[in-house]
Amino acid sequence: MANTKSAIKRIQVAERNRLRNKAYKSAVKTLTKRYQEAITTHEAAPSAESSQLVQERLSAAVSKIDKAVKRGVLHRNAGARRKSRLSRLLKAAEQSDSNSTAAVTESASEAVSA
Repeated sequence: MANTKSAIKRIQVAERNRLRNKAYKSAVKTLTKRYQEAITTHEAAPSAESSQLVQERLSAAVSKIDKAVKRGVLHRNAGARRKSRLSRLLKAAEQSDSNSTAAVTESASEAVSA
């Protein structure tokens, strides 16, 4: 147990900071999961609404990551890495979406020419 006033205050400050850090980290994880769910939904049934939802979820997650970095909860590089992973997921989803669209168009053109 702390013996001095300054040690007692440091314990209180450390606890307050720990709870703040925990809240930010939890929010980042939650928003990341929501974003991944939105991408999965969009891949299953692509539409303009689902695409907009994916963009909104990405924006919310990136914003929360930036705030966590600004407050010192996450390191700069850790925040950049997380944002990179989020954008890579979106790019992969768009890639698979365009591939499936191209395959459908190609099979339709083959059917017409046959």
